[in-house]
Amino acid sequence: MKITAVKAVPASGPRGLPVTRNFVYVKIETDEGIVGWGEATSGPLAVATMVDEFGQLLVGEDPMAIEKHWQMLYHHFHVRGGVVQMSAISGIEIALWDIKGQALNTPVYELLGGKIRDRIWTYGRWDGPTPEAAVQNAMNHVDRGLTALKGDPFEHRGIFIDRRSEDLAVEKLKAVREAVGDDVELFVEVHGRLSPSDAIRVGNRMEPYRPFYFEEPVPPQNLDALKRVSDQVNIPIATGERLLTKFDFADLLPLHAVDLIQPDIMYAGGILETKKIAAMAEAYYVGIQPHNCYGPFATVAALHLDVCTPNFVIQEGGIHQWFPDATIGNFPVQKDGYFGLPPGPGLGVAMDEEWLAAHPWDDNARPWAHRLGSNPSRQGVDWS
Repeated sequence: MKITAVKAVPASGPRGLPVTRNFVYVKIETDEGIVGWGEATSGPLAVATMVDEFGQLLVGEDPMAIEKHWQMLYHHFHVRGGVVQMSAISGIEIALWDIKGQALNTPVYELLGGKIRDRIWTYGRWDGPTPEAAVQNAMNHVDRGLTALKGDPFEHRGIFIDRRSEDLAVEKLKAVREAVGDDVELFVEVHGRLSPSDAIRVGNRMEPYRPFYFEEPVPPQNLDALKRVSDQVNIPIATGERLLTKFDFADLLPLHAVDLIQPDIMYAGGILETKKIAAMAEAYYVGIQPHNCYGPFATVAALHLDVCTPNFVIQEGGIHQWFPDATIGNFPVQKDGYFGLPPGPGLGVAMDEEWLAAHPWDDNARPWAHRLGSNPSRQGVDWS
């Protein structure tokens, strides 16, 4: 079997949502008629150009040689490891796993060691611009069966938080904890937008409400700053959604500054690279929760990884109602706070190309990087 074409497919999400988003999918065709799908969404349209450029290197190659192709693409440029390059590599790699699973008539997770669980824990949201709105959002998700929720209660007006914004963030968490009780786990998401001293103070104020994790409390560039926070806050620390490949995590894990890593399959290098990162974390007794706020193939790829990864804890995202509409196959659906086993063979789902044609790239869509900004009014939106 040989690869005959590698194509980036830019598209937008469904209309009518609070914010329109764009996505980049990857389609790989073979001379035996097997088609693999992946996703390379990272925000900029530039990633589509990178997918097409890399794709030319793979035409005529054996799609089954996934590790070989990953190494070649990663080392193709002397300067490597940026988010656009890694998203392109990841999208291609995911599609190659889809092809391999289809060719062998087995789900991807069986090729990665086989399942060790039959269901995958996931979470909803508790964001809101006011304590009352945060409670309403939380209860809406609890009513849908979710037993864990994540929320960003901060207004993000700079890394040095003012007292009013700090008090408001604590009040939101307190109100939500009182509303949902002790049986629902609550993440506190910071998006890396506090200084170390402010993150320590806020984290200690939030401790009585027992957050499950304190996510990315400081910007990701300075790991020593994260270590400082971790040493002075008695809440488990999560981070990693903006780290790339095993090499970034090799710097993080020896610090013993994190309890849960959150590699994004599309930034980190694809399914197998994320599996390697998870194995590194396992040796440090650190859990994994794949970051996932993009499209359907980021979700289904993560679910295949979750099923076969020993230190998996919980999965982000994937409960968008439009995912089954945009895909062909039995897309996994959340029920009572869990996903079931992802389908197969391969990833088990394909993009609906008629749906894609009806949802072209939207130049007016808001980039992913601006999904928060400084406007607290967005925080009632379901980003899970």
